Order: sequence, then structure tokens, then C-alpha cells
Amino acid sequence: MSHVENQDSSTKSYKLKMSDIKYQMSNIALAGFMGTGKTTVGRLSAERLGLAFVDTDAVIVERAGRPIAEIFATDGERAFRQMEADVCLEIGSGSGQVIALGGGALLNPQVREDFIARNLVICLTCNLDEIVRRVGNDPLRPLFVADRVAALLASRADHYAGLPHCIDTTHLSPQQTVEEVIRLWQTR
Repeated sequence: MSHVENQDSSTKSYKLKMSDIKYQMSNIALAGFMGTGKTTVGRLSAERLGLAFVDTDAVIVERAGRPIAEIFATDGERAFRQMEADVCLEIGSGSGQVIALGGGALLNPQVREDFIARNLVICLTCNLDEIVRRVGNDPLRPLFVADRVAALLASRADHYAGLPHCIDTTHLSPQQTVEEVIRLWQTR
């Protein structure tokens, strides 16, 4: 470690140069569209790194006592997004976790800013055909309506592309994706 000596006082003191400081991010946060592998890769990455795994959608379901599809149907997307923001801000303030975020979690500017400031944010991407193959007709995914998926994915493309790190999982196995997540974590 290199130091800059401060000669202004009678006792020697040292100040670190900014280049000597390695910013430590608290968590790995996996973002991206549904079906890109956030939960699977998150669990495997957490296991490999000895970190806790948290799926924000699972936390919302547990706290609400009902599935996300029901929250959307009865309370609307706006109410769900508020629950999601609250959960994300709470969980993201912790450390030592791999966090799988809901597909729209970082659309909230406050959540996005907070996560990028304190966590290693990695966006998992995937082409539309592979997303459809992976997700199919899962009734637990309220926004997965075949006619709307392409438009929804397109509407979020710039948002996802603007995240600090992206991994295209289209042709990667979960294990290959985990290796890339771990590489990013170790070189942060």
C-alpha cells in the first residue's frame, strides 16, 4: 500500500491515496427480466461464496401472505411496486447476501440509486425466445402474458443495459453464469 506522508505536523501521519482504497460492496444484487436466471444463479452463487441468499419476491409473498399474482390482481401494480421498493431498500442495506431482485425492482429510481451505490449490481439478460422457453405459462408470473412479454422486455431494455454489469445468460448454463458472477465479485 502506498502512502502520502503529511509533513504539516510535528508527528508523522499518513493519508491513503484514493487509488489505494478498494471499495467494498456489501452484496451481490442480480437484476434483470423474468426468466433470466436470477433466482437459480443467485442461490448457486450464494452457496459457492458462503453468503446468504434472499429473493425479494419471496420476501414480499411471505410478508403479504399471498402470491404476487394476487397482489397485482387485488391491489394493483402500483401497490406491489411500493411493497417491492420497501423490501428492496431494507434488504439492500444489509451485507453478505446475494439478492435476486424482481424484474422491475430497479425501475424505481430510489431503489436503483441505493443498490448501485452500495452493492455489486449485475443484470442478467436473455433473448426473448429463451425467456419464453424457460418461463412458459407460469401462472405465478403476473406480467408474463405471451402477447405482452416482447413489449415489456423492449420497454425495459435501455434500463437493463444501463446497469453496471450485464451477463447474457441465453447460451450459458447456470453454473457458467455463476462463474461469471463470482469473477465480478472477486474483481470488484
